[in-house]
Amino acid sequence: MFGTDIGIDLGTATVVIYTKNKGIVLREPSVVAVDIDTGKILAVGYEAKNMVGRTPGNITSVRPLRDGVIADYTMTEAMLRHFMKRIQQGLSRFFRNRVMICVPSGATDVERRAVLEAAIEVGAKEAFLIEEPMAAAIGANLNVEEPRGKMLVDIGGGTTDIAVISLGGIVVSKSLRIGGDRFDEAIMRYLRKQYSLAIGEQTAENLKIMIGTCLQEEEESTMVIKGRDLVQGLPRQIEVSSTSVSMAIGEMIQSLVDGIRNILEITPPELSADIIDRGIVLTGGGSLLRGLPELITRQTGIACYTADDPMECVALGTGKALAEIDKLQALGHGGILMNSRRARKRKV
Repeated sequence: MFGTDIGIDLGTATVVIYTKNKGIVLREPSVVAVDIDTGKILAVGYEAKNMVGRTPGNITSVRPLRDGVIADYTMTEAMLRHFMKRIQQGLSRFFRNRVMICVPSGATDVERRAVLEAAIEVGAKEAFLIEEPMAAAIGANLNVEEPRGKMLVDIGGGTTDIAVISLGGIVVSKSLRIGGDRFDEAIMRYLRKQYSLAIGEQTAENLKIMIGTCLQEEEESTMVIKGRDLVQGLPRQIEVSSTSVSMAIGEMIQSLVDGIRNILEITPPELSADIIDRGIVLTGGGSLLRGLPELITRQTGIACYTADDPMECVALGTGKALAEIDKLQALGHGGILMNSRRARKRKV
């Protein structure tokens, strides 16, 4: 039975899956709820995420990916198997597909091979890897094959990948352990320190999405949140301002901007000229943070803008790259890191 081409953005916070002729078919949180006593998986995706911080002692919500790479191989395989089963809608288990998955540009060979093995184990006939910034650039409809420099910053849940691309390859790149999850953690720490209030991950994420900003001079907005008072140990609610959120994430945002500046400093002069003309493109969920393009423009002097559908760019790029796999590989350095064919039958 013939398969189809599938592109997977295996993100720390979200898994996005693209299939040929259908486009984006799945977008779910990278969370698995498991019973500690029996090892049974109880929920995956949105259902599991809704359990975070609300489960009894025998149930835990696991994030099998950390910093853009596999932290728990067993849970990652189970999560992928669940998602693949959903998109194949009950087709035979022998249904075989070509799969391309993205990895951070700073991933080690061991981390890359773990991703390949996970794809093969869930039934891929062939599995390929592509670096995240290359996939994001392709998904953002940038012409990566032309001899002109393009700078792309992909801000995901666990990592930020910064790269300059030309002639179908990555000229210079850097992967930072900064992303949406780190912003949430910074907000939680700030509220504990300033207000003696403990809040959960989902509350911190909602704060970031609703009133988060990188520019303190923007019109201030507020949001009422609920948590546990660390002094009295009782439930308490407070009103948090966008200025407070900006202060909480300010240090990490500055580290991200410094990373962009570092890459600009080592970019060849001719490509630097191209970047001045074309600007810096932002992708990933973190690029939706208010004021971020304006802050980058202010500190680098280069125009910065967010791509269309930034949260889907990487998944779209993996699918498009798989369709053009022969052309990309012919370039010799087209961001395709490695591939694996299924060399053995699954043991039964």
